[in-house]
Amino acid sequence: MGVKNRLKEIRMKEYMMSQKDFSNMLKINYHQYTKYEKNTIPVLETALQIAKKLNKPVEEIFCLDE
Repeated sequence: MGVKNRLKEIRMKEYMMSQKDFSNMLKINYHQYTKYEKNTIPVLETALQIAKKLNKPVEEIFCLDE
């Protein structure tokens, strides 16, 4: 069991942005953001900030992979 996220899906379907533009919008370092898309888990504070900036519940972006 681990944590997975929908960042790439959200970026591509809802925003149609490059990783660089999306990371800038989220105010996250580009290289760190690319790691998140590859399922590196952000610290809780960062995950909550991402959810707030995307106006989504954190559970809609990050979930347990069972």
